[in-house]
Amino acid sequence: MKKGLITSCFILGLLFLGCSSKEQNKTDRTVIVKVDTVKSRSNSLLISYPGKIKASDDIDIAFQVSGTIQQIYVDAGSKVKKGQLLANLDPTDYKIQLSATQAEYNRIKGDAERIITLYEKGSVSKSDYEKAVFGLEQISAKLEAHKKALSDTRIVAPFNGFIQKKYFNANETVSAGFPILSMFNQNALEATINIPATDFLRRDEFEDFYCTVNREPDITYPLKLISINQKANLNQLYTVRLGFVNQPNLTLPTPGMTATIYIKRKTEESELTVVPLSAIKEINGESSVWVYNPNNQQINGRKVEIVEIKRNGDVTIANGLKAGEIVVSAGVNSLQENQTVKVLDSISSTNKGGLL
Repeated sequence: MKKGLITSCFILGLLFLGCSSKEQNKTDRTVIVKVDTVKSRSNSLLISYPGKIKASDDIDIAFQVSGTIQQIYVDAGSKVKKGQLLANLDPTDYKIQLSATQAEYNRIKGDAERIITLYEKGSVSKSDYEKAVFGLEQISAKLEAHKKALSDTRIVAPFNGFIQKKYFNANETVSAGFPILSMFNQNALEATINIPATDFLRRDEFEDFYCTVNREPDITYPLKLISINQKANLNQLYTVRLGFVNQPNLTLPTPGMTATIYIKRKTEESELTVVPLSAIKEINGESSVWVYNPNNQQINGRKVEIVEIKRNGDVTIANGLKAGEIVVSAGVNSLQENQTVKVLDSISSTNKGGLL
């Protein structure tokens, strides 16, 4: 029994030494990494957001009086000019009303003019004179109101544009103020985007705006700032409205199209740096990089603030790095703090593919 106990202890000792040796080898193993040098970014930062194009003048058109629609002269999609007749009501009742008022006006006006003439001669009292003047003013206002009512049986286009929707057809009865047509101004377009608080706080640094649309990505449309909401929406974003700048030889997009809105923001050259996207790792929702120290060949994590991810795979950093520093640019998720690493030798331009 004593011999068996000694044998067991010996075996446990060997296992312990083996595990310790493996753990030590794992710790002492030097990892080969690829690195890149942090580059400086220019003092102009271009940020982009998805947006939507809509008409600045997008209105519903209605009759100012009630009645039966006699005719609608346009359909959805029709192009119209300012002052063009769009629709009219049956004017019969309003013509009869105006005729009756016109006759009453002519009678009261004749009586009033006669009394005013007599008053000037001193033949009637001041009271009769004031009643005549007041009666004339009343009937004049009534006549103008009925003239306007007859005029309001017609709807004309308030500006050049396109009919967007048609809500009613001929022979339908409508109430005053109820929308009949919807139209928009093709030459008064705007784009809207939502920006986060980080860009809202830097809105004073915005200096230029333009956009592209998916149908023609190579064409840029200059924009001008209209307004920025000072209160965030439910998503904690701030709405920005941008107007299109008319260009004589540039055909504007149409409302409803999606667009990419670009904002050029002034920045200090020293505060912006560029690293590859592969150098970024995320810990607890925060972006960071491994900074390589060539003196001791160790790496240390450092938090960074990302402001832009470019299509070519580069990332613009606002804070955390300086130009000239070295960061690990591959395999960042398998490394540890203060780990010793070996830098992968760069491939010579005459040894493409690393075959030699």
